[in-house]
Formats: sequence, C-alpha cells, structure tokens
Amino acid sequence: MKIYHKISDWLETKWVKPAYAGGLLGTLSIFFFGAATNTMAGWLYLISGISFALLGMGALLPGRSLRQIKVRRHPIQPITVGDSLAIALTIENPTNQPLALLQLQDDIPSVLGKPVKQAIEVIPPKETYHWLYYLPTEKRGIYRWHDLQLRTAAPLGLFWCRRSRNAKAIAIVYPTILPLSSCPIIDQLGQEKSRQLHEHSHYQMASEGLTRTLRPYRFGDPSRLIHWRSSARYGELRVRELEVSQGGEEIIICLDSAADWEPENFETAVTAAASLYFYANRSLLNVQLWTAATGLVHGNLAVLQTLAGVKFGEEVVAGKPPERALVWLTENLVSLASLPPGSRWLLWLNESISAAKEIPKFEHCSGLEISSNQPLEFQLQSNILGSKE
Repeated sequence: MKIYHKISDWLETKWVKPAYAGGLLGTLSIFFFGAATNTMAGWLYLISGISFALLGMGALLPGRSLRQIKVRRHPIQPITVGDSLAIALTIENPTNQPLALLQLQDDIPSVLGKPVKQAIEVIPPKETYHWLYYLPTEKRGIYRWHDLQLRTAAPLGLFWCRRSRNAKAIAIVYPTILPLSSCPIIDQLGQEKSRQLHEHSHYQMASEGLTRTLRPYRFGDPSRLIHWRSSARYGELRVRELEVSQGGEEIIICLDSAADWEPENFETAVTAAASLYFYANRSLLNVQLWTAATGLVHGNLAVLQTLAGVKFGEEVVAGKPPERALVWLTENLVSLASLPPGSRWLLWLNESISAAKEIPKFEHCSGLEISSNQPLEFQLQSNILGSKE
C-alpha cells in the first residue's frame, strides 16, 4: 500500500496521475484498439483514436494551466500564544483564459496542525483570488514553511496534476505576558543602588547638572537656575532646564537556556522571563534579557523575538552572563551557588526532587521556588525567600 501511494504521489507531482475517469477511459481505449486490430473495423479505430486524443489532452492541459499561476504570500503579523495567525495569500491568473476547479494546499508545520486546503471554483482572466484563513496557536515559537501545493484535473478531469510553489512564510508566536501588578523579585533588586542613583539625580537637579535648554523665567523658578549671561543678552530672565535622570537600577533577566529542562517547566520559565521584563520596563527600569544563544538583548521587539525562538539545551554562543546582580531563571539548583552577590533567582524543580531535597539558603542571593501546583502570576507577585514579610 505504501508503494502504491509513493508511486501515485510521484506521478502526480512529477507528471500526471490518472483519475478514475482517466483510468476507465484508458482501459476502454486499449480495449477498442485491440478489437480494431482483430476485426480491422474502421469505426473501432476511430473510437480508439479519439479516446487516445482525449487522454493526451487531459494529460497535458492541467500542467499547462498550473504553470501560468502566480502565487504571493503576504507577511504574517506576530501574535501572542492563544491568538490566531492570519495567513493571507493571493493567487493570480495572468492568462486570457479562466482557471477553473483549482485546489490549494498550504503545507504548514505539523506543530500548527494539518495542511490547510481550499477549493477554488474559477479565477477569471487577469483576476486574482484572495485566500485568508486563521490558525489557532497553543505554543510559542518561530515557524517557517515554504510550499504551497496547486492541484487540478481541469479541464477534462481525466488526470490529476499537482505542482509545488515556493511561498515562504515566517510566523512568530510570542510567549504570554502576565499582567503583574507587583513583583517583589524586581522591586527589591538593588534597592541600595537605586537609592544612590536617586540621591545622585536629586543632587543634579538641585545643583548644576546638564543643561538641556534655556527658557523664559516663570514665577516660582529657583534663582540658582537663572542663566545670567543669556538673560543680559536677551534682555529678560532666562532659566536653565536640566537633564533629569529617568529610569532606575539596571536589571538583567537571565534565562538559563543552556541547561536541560523539563519541557513544561521551560515554557513556564519563558513566560516568567517575558513577564518580568515587561514589568521592569513599565517600572522605567533599564532592563535587558540574556540567553545562552543571543547574549544580552534589549528592546521590546528584540526580546519578544528572542523568547519566541529560545530553546533549552542551547549552545553558549555569546559568553557567560555578566558578573553583576541579575535575575536568574533556572532548573539547575547547583548554579545558584555561583550567582553574583545581590542576585535574585527563580528555581523550577520537579515535585519529586523538590520534596526530597531541601533548598539551601544562600547569604549572597535570595529567590523563589516555582511550583507547578500554583498559578505562575500569583507566585511572581509573592515575596521572595529571605525577604521580610
């Protein structure tokens, strides 16, 4: 049976495969031709000749009609897990003849589902057909595929012909971002440095600082900010506007993607990394993401694309994490001992390992063990180990 399917598929993609009507007509043609050679009857030769002519036309025309079709795939907009991908293609008939009874098959990755099929009744001459369909998503990732299959047996329905067209597609599915209202593991990281930064910024505002621009004096402006030289030149009081430091402590979120993970734990860790990054970003912190394959990345789009494509067990390409306080997301308990002082960690452990092994307390860093039995959003908003209630 497998051999039959392989031969059938090869015939359909490389040449043509007889349909039921084509196979029946071919059998009758051979029968009539054999009868004609035995009886020397002219009408039998005529029937067999017409039949063979129809078979020849039925074999040549489907491939010729598919050869003229032009296919264009539109860019696919990135989405978040749980949303649906919008896949749009344009099928153009540049000929002066209508194209009828056409089948389309988009060979999407098996992770996204089975190949999607669409039947087209007719495409008028010099017209286009727009095909739009939606794919539900259940898993983050960067998905690529290339082939769109065109299949027809028109116009006689005697032979099936299928041809593949290159229509490259890249679909990006971002991880879920949890709407955290608070996150102690971010809020408590580097509080001392944050206070120092605030004091330094306050000192800048109160004294000299960096002059951004000059503006006319307004009632209530401090006299120490008056720029006397410019005021004398313009004939009115001019006040300096200083650069104000926006943002706080630098945060580095490190996903231990070089380690081996349980698949479910790793997906949860990716969700946690995305949620922590955007929470820190909303808090006006200078936040970056580190993975083994990419190193440090920053910017919302770059971080989302990195987390969409990250996999566990990656090769360390960009070097080790920076030697300064960071947020470490891992499943490797041993790695916690080598974290820089002041770091925070999130640790995923199997329930059997977690029950049999007590997590040691580290004086140089603190963190939180993530359990699969509780919602991740609730745990990320809990106080971390070693912190005061």
